[in-house]
Amino acid sequence: MGDHRQLRPRPLSPHLQIYRLSITMVMSIVHRLTGLALYFGTLLLVGWLAAAALGEPAFAIAQAIMGHWVGQLVLLGYTWALFHHMLGGLRHFVWDFGAGYGPARYVLGWLTLAGSTILTALVWAFVWFGAAIPLSAGG
Repeated sequence: MGDHRQLRPRPLSPHLQIYRLSITMVMSIVHRLTGLALYFGTLLLVGWLAAAALGEPAFAIAQAIMGHWVGQLVLLGYTWALFHHMLGGLRHFVWDFGAGYGPARYVLGWLTLAGSTILTALVWAFVWFGAAIPLSAGG
């Protein structure tokens, strides 16, 4: 008829108050956030391309928005998110082959963070100072 077993409370799933935050956890969260940021940043890119297709007045407005310091900050964040998500994807690709586990996972996490920051700095250094660098010896 009825079940006479005594019901025990179900165990609770561990959560952030139990786990100590590690670089791999943070990189996993940031990877998801950068993916979301890239989605919305790509909409801005499409808007910029649409403005270019609509003609000079629309493109001038888009350039003024992206040239403002707030627009530049958004572009800087988009650049960092792009590199961080790419390097995080490569880290996951290494894991798909069964490599990079153990202590190496912490190194890969820090390399993802450092690499995305360095690559972003290099791109923006070229953006800001690259016009002054001659690309060919001929003039």
